[in-house]
Order: sequence, then structure tokens, then C-alpha cells
Amino acid sequence: MRVILMTGKGGVGKTSVAAATGLRCAELGYQTLVLSTDPAHSLADSFDIELGHAPQKIRPNLWGAELDALQELEGNWGAVKRYITQVLQARGLDGVQAEELAILPGMDEIFGLVRMKRHYDEGEFDVLIIDSAPTGTALRLLSLPEVGGWYMRRFYKPFQNISVALRPLVEPFFRPIAGFSLPDKEVMDAPYEFYEQIEALEKVLTDNTQTSVRLVTNPEKMVIKESLRAHAYLSLYNVATDLVVANRIIPSVVQDPFFQRWKESQEQYRQEIHDNFHPLPVKEVPLFSEEMCGLAALERLKETLYKDEDPTQVYYKETTLRVVQEENQYSLEIYLPGIPKDQVQLSKTGDELNITIGNHRRNLVLPQALAALQPGGAKMEDDYLKIRFADNTRV
Repeated sequence: MRVILMTGKGGVGKTSVAAATGLRCAELGYQTLVLSTDPAHSLADSFDIELGHAPQKIRPNLWGAELDALQELEGNWGAVKRYITQVLQARGLDGVQAEELAILPGMDEIFGLVRMKRHYDEGEFDVLIIDSAPTGTALRLLSLPEVGGWYMRRFYKPFQNISVALRPLVEPFFRPIAGFSLPDKEVMDAPYEFYEQIEALEKVLTDNTQTSVRLVTNPEKMVIKESLRAHAYLSLYNVATDLVVANRIIPSVVQDPFFQRWKESQEQYRQEIHDNFHPLPVKEVPLFSEEMCGLAALERLKETLYKDEDPTQVYYKETTLRVVQEENQYSLEIYLPGIPKDQVQLSKTGDELNITIGNHRRNLVLPQALAALQPGGAKMEDDYLKIRFADNTRV
């Protein structure tokens, strides 16, 4: 299965791009599902059709669905949610408050990714296009297998077995005192099963032959910053970005003086998009004179984006940005083919790394792991600029 994740800052048009991509894939004969995992669903509005939690056919080879986080949560985490609710009610919280607090922060986002993994396992579709929320929070949770793996295997699994064995003996004494029961096997099994799902999901997301991220951005300062930050976090977790879509560019045919300053500003930021994401390919999409709502409008967007292309191709196969940790030291590696090291100048301001190559300047927003550190040296090796980061606060 080919998995394509569309992400970007809210309001940049990623839902429209996801829907148009789905239309082109279906047109080429791929069994395609466009799945919205963004809590602020707009996929149904984009297609101008009612969509629900289950996939619904839109046209031949094309299905759409909008994730119901509560329904997905109940299916994956229902036993644990009910148990936490029982515990909180025993401590004096009323039913509604207890149920709300039983939903841990970030769970709805990560279950959206788990839903993606289930479709991957079922193999009913050739292409899965995810219209996702900005993925920083959810992708951070992908570090759970690495961080929690040792604890889950060495500590939680034995504790789980002991707990299940002792429950019948301890329960008669525990419930009258505490006011709630000890967790049963279903509750104890859920966290480990959840860990296994996330571990398997990480392997799918980091396989760049199957999964790609497409970053949708606008030629505006704040949007570009957010896109650069998303690219940095994706690279931190080895999730490949293969294409950038610069959306809503005012066409040259617009000559109204009211838009003149906007057009001048966009020219500057369009160049920044190309420079800062180089060597990733960038597709530019104009600001249309109509709302991208309904199949007819999406058809026009599809033609602008892809023409005769196959959107399932991997547009760029090199890893343009990666973070490597070796012996408690981080190294940031940036793909800069054909650039000699003596042409590269580095400086750092806040959480931004400024890279100057001749007349070109690239501002790279650093992930938090590197933002507090200082560049400690650089070298060019195999077309990658490798920048070493050091903690200058240590003696």
C-alpha cells in the first residue's frame, strides 16, 4: 500500500490538495481512500458530500472517511477508559468529568495513526491518503517504542502476568477499601497491545518506499516557519518528505493595485520556499477565483497539480534532512549535493540555524533536541553537510 500524508498549518489548503490527489489516484485505477484525521474535519465539505467514520464511496475507485476520534478511542482503548472512569468516580468526580479526564491528552491524534495502520494491514486499498492535523504532537508519540520498549518488555509484561494471577486473591479485600476494582486482564492487556501497534506503525511510517509526507504551505512568513518546523520534526523521526506544495499564489493576471503589495511579498516568500526546502521539489498552485468545494473545483486543482503525473510516485528519494545521535552527541545532516564546504557559512539564532551558501540563505527551524545546543563544527561528506552540535553549558 502507498501511504501519502498531507500536512501543514491550519488553513493552508491541505484538505483540498489531499482530495485532489485522491481524485487523480482513482482516475489512474488505484483503489484509493482519503482519510481525514484532523479534528476540524473539512474533507466532506471539500468533496461536498456526507462522510462518516466508515469509508464511503465517492466515485469509482475513490472512498472518503472522517475519523471519529471517540469511536476509534472506544474501539482501541475502551476497557482502559472505562476503568479510569471508574477510578475517578470512586474518588468523587461526577460521570461527565470522569469520562473526559479518562481520555489522555494526545490519544485522539495517535489513534488516528493507528486507524491508518489498520487500513494498511487490511490491504483493501492501493493508496491511502491522510489529511492530517499538524503532526508534531502525534509524531513525538512515535518515540514511544524506543523510549518505552525496554520498560514494556522487562517490567510491564511480568507485572501484567503477576497482577492477573493475584487479582482473584486480592480483589475481595481491595474493593471495599478503595471503592473500585483492580484492573482485569482486558485492561492490563490494552497498554501492551497499544505499544505493539505503535511499534508496527513506526516501521510503516519510516519506510520511505511506502510512506511519504507532502507539506502544503502558503507564501507567508508564519506559514513557512511552521512548515520548516514540521519538516524538521518529520526528519527527526525519519519520516520522509518528498514534495512541497506552495498553495494560493496570486496569479500574474491579477493586476488590481490592491493586490500589488501581496504579490511583491509572495514573490519574496516563493523564493524562500524554494531555497529553504531545496532540493525537495516544489509545486506551485495559484489562488483560484472560486472556493475549492465540490468535485468540479477539485478536478481543476487536480489538473493543476498533476496533469499526466502519477501522484503515487516518490517525488524525491534522498533524505534531505536527518538527525543522528552518536555517543550522547547530535549531528544534523543536510543534503546539499555539489556544494563545497568552504562555501557554507553557519550561524544560529534562537531555534533557527542560518545556512548561507554564496548568495543563498536558508533558515532551518531546529527540533527541540538541537535548539538548546550550539553548532560545534561541520564537514561535507557524501553530498551531506554534517553539522555537529555540542552542549556548551557542560564543563
